[in-house]
Amino acid sequence: MLNLIGTYECKADVKGRVLVPASLKKQLALVSENGFVIKRAVFQPCLELYPMEEWQKLMSKMAELNRFNRKNNDFIRRFSAGVKMVDLDNAGRLLIPKDLLQFAGINKQVVVSSAINIVEVWDKDKYEKAIDDAANDFADLAEEVMGDANNSINE
Repeated sequence: MLNLIGTYECKADVKGRVLVPASLKKQLALVSENGFVIKRAVFQPCLELYPMEEWQKLMSKMAELNRFNRKNNDFIRRFSAGVKMVDLDNAGRLLIPKDLLQFAGINKQVVVSSAINIVEVWDKDKYEKAIDDAANDFADLAEEVMGDANNSINE
């Protein structure tokens, strides 16, 4: 399983290219040859970058949904809206499509942050606001998500 580590600040150029930091690029080396999928995040105003193998795992789960159920169909459509395949260029840059840059409000200052097996791509100001907004509730959230006796992190 891919386990990415780190949060990095970078810049987007006028064409929407982001130079992937060397440390993150090194972590992605084994999966970068197959390319990536970039999409709108579901819960936050950011983008999610999936290595192709991780995307395929997710699509396998989604393929099990009954497309004759309206909610499932609507979910699939909304989840896949704006999805694009991308690659790192020879200079180690990621070209983010314009529509996705607009969705995430990315101008120049960018934060790329690991989220276990994917990378979130944020406008720096929006990232800092999201972290600040969640700071007060994080202890309660951590207890709720990780504190359940049936979900022991030490097992």
